Amino acid sequence: MDLKRVVVTGLGAITPLGKIVNEFWQNLSNGVSGCDFIQQFDVAKFKTRFACEVKDFDPTVYLDRKDARKLDRYCQFALISSDEAVKDAGISKENVDPDRVGVIFASGIGGLITFQEEVLNFASGDGTPRFNPFFIPKMILDIAAGQISMRHGFRGPNYAVVSACASSTNAIIDAFDNIRLGKADIIITGGSEAVISAAGLGGFNAMKALSERNDDPKTASRPFDKDRDGFVMGEGSGALVLESLEHALARGAKIYCEIAGGGATADAHHITAPHPEGLGANNVMRVALKDAGMTAENIDYINVHGTSTPLGDIAETKAILNVFGAHAYNLNISSTKSMTGHCLGAAGAMEAIACIMAVKHDLIPPTINHFTDDPELDPNLNFTFNTAQKKVVNAALSNTFGFGGHNASVIVKKYSA
Repeated sequence: MDLKRVVVTGLGAITPLGKIVNEFWQNLSNGVSGCDFIQQFDVAKFKTRFACEVKDFDPTVYLDRKDARKLDRYCQFALISSDEAVKDAGISKENVDPDRVGVIFASGIGGLITFQEEVLNFASGDGTPRFNPFFIPKMILDIAAGQISMRHGFRGPNYAVVSACASSTNAIIDAFDNIRLGKADIIITGGSEAVISAAGLGGFNAMKALSERNDDPKTASRPFDKDRDGFVMGEGSGALVLESLEHALARGAKIYCEIAGGGATADAHHITAPHPEGLGANNVMRVALKDAGMTAENIDYINVHGTSTPLGDIAETKAILNVFGAHAYNLNISSTKSMTGHCLGAAGAMEAIACIMAVKHDLIPPTINHFTDDPELDPNLNFTFNTAQKKVVNAALSNTFGFGGHNASVIVKKYSA
């Protein structure tokens, strides 16, 4: 069958670097760190006391106070980012068929803050099971997709995707597939996460996954630096409006870029560690290139998973060298997690937006916080250290990998008629 072309017509974001897309992109371009000491709860006894939080967040600025109380923080983020994306795309009741508009939205963990609060409240009581009636619908990670659809009256395909830190990239790929197969005209997609809490911080600390650089939080996320010591937690949400090209043209929508292809694979190796040779990462980039009908030489920029962990950064670099060969030295590579932290299930959506804006503006956002070269990494690769670089970006690839060995990559390219 003939597959439909799929374009991006709207973007939305609420992140540690800004509460709208343009602010997010400006701070990414300028190499701003979103990291600071945690404000949401007392972290005095934790090994890590910093994260990339959404600063000065008041949900009632965006949502009715009564409605906001029924939503976990991660779902509040999802509604806020998707509202911006829908508005940006110019979607209205007059120019879309709501039965042909879907929502495929992701989270890696969902309502962890709500879960923690309810369990602590129960544990501190007399054993009588008193729980908030909104406990379950606030916590479940599919509720963001449901809430977005109810907010806008979208009645097309509606579900959540979960694959840990690859979740929102998988959601984008599912949205892409639904549209190119003709199952929907428009899909609101992306991901949201808000797990900066005692349970989230303590759990990742127990795994020894987090940086403990409490003396210098703003430089704690150091992808590809010799002295990197773990990732930095982040939070927020990114939303994209994907639309069939014919539908977008018919309603006169602006077009950011085209979705070229995507891929998903598994490491089948370890619950948390990547395959040491980057096998799954290698495979997923090859699958994405094949799906897009592209060769390695067509890619100008890779927004890497690049979490700032000792093993992960090396494995991903090995995979890039394997897939791209000599062209790897012509690429720009950068990890925007150096600025946003690792936003888990929202990371793929935020980083897809970074790729889209790189394609639109022909600018590569940097990998900040580089101080010391790692002798285990090829010094001839261009990691775009510390300063953004101007470059024509015809196509960009975004990598995301999750605990459980999940890998997902998506490719975006400049739109041409």
